[in-house]
Amino acid sequence: MIGVGEIQYFLMGAPLLEVQDVRKSFGPTVALVGVSFHVEAGEIFGLLGPNGAGKTTLLSIIAGLLAADSGRIFVAGRPFEAGDRAARRLIGIVPQELALYGELTAAENLRFFGELYGVRGAEAQRRCSQILEALGLEDRAAQRVNTFSGGMVRRLNLGAALMHQPRLLLLDEPTTGVDPQSRHRLFEQIRRLNAAGTTIVYTSHYMEEVQALCRRIGIIDHGRLAACDTVPNLLRILPARLRFRATPPLDHVADEFIRSGLSIQPTAAGGWELECADLPEALARVVGILQRRGLDLSYLETEEANLERVFLHLTGHQLRD
Repeated sequence: MIGVGEIQYFLMGAPLLEVQDVRKSFGPTVALVGVSFHVEAGEIFGLLGPNGAGKTTLLSIIAGLLAADSGRIFVAGRPFEAGDRAARRLIGIVPQELALYGELTAAENLRFFGELYGVRGAEAQRRCSQILEALGLEDRAAQRVNTFSGGMVRRLNLGAALMHQPRLLLLDEPTTGVDPQSRHRLFEQIRRLNAAGTTIVYTSHYMEEVQALCRRIGIIDHGRLAACDTVPNLLRILPARLRFRATPPLDHVADEFIRSGLSIQPTAAGGWELECADLPEALARVVGILQRRGLDLSYLETEEANLERVFLHLTGHQLRD
């Protein structure tokens, strides 16, 4: 149950999670360098970065499993420390490494993790049944986990983090090694949980996953947060590109494009290229000028900004596997 203080906090509209200048090193290896961001209550927030970027270290600190060298974490407006049992009950974490017992059945695993948070008896059984049904595993309740497929284990791994009904759910690469059907089932459950009020931090190195689930994204690499914004705002960091050729050649009207505010440049293929913030508007202007001059558009290629281009721009290299 949420206490009166938490209700007042949520009504104030303050972030559910605040990360302030968190730093962490392992000997000479720097894992996190002054990471700061916030997550609103009811949000699915994405952390996008390659393996080794610092995502798992950061989630471990947020969950109270690892101490930061410096910086502060606030959960529901309260400073969070690893020993704060009340605050830890608000958090659930689905680790990248599977945290299940293969010799136990699916139901036994869920009841075990529920009991760690004081969920017992009839309530534990009720939650266990609900979670197994939501994950499509109700007919596997009495089967040992070591007989499960990779996708089934991933789904149950999520279920184990839900037994105490956390307000903040941390997902660390939850689709690693799963088939498309299991990925779809996980996405359905994540959206369902969020619609019911669970705040989610979703980490991945798969750009399409983060873009499909998250309204806001933090791009992290080498322990640094390179950017943090909504997906549309991140895409606006880079301009769109438009490449075209005209018949006859365009040389004698190039100045007209420049006078209209379109800064075009010649390409090696004998065409022209321009960068723009509004691709449809720029395309309409290009076509209008060509039509007024009686020229035909013989080739057209457009390239809109995407998260991969933004990531390359911010970090200087591609996502690593």
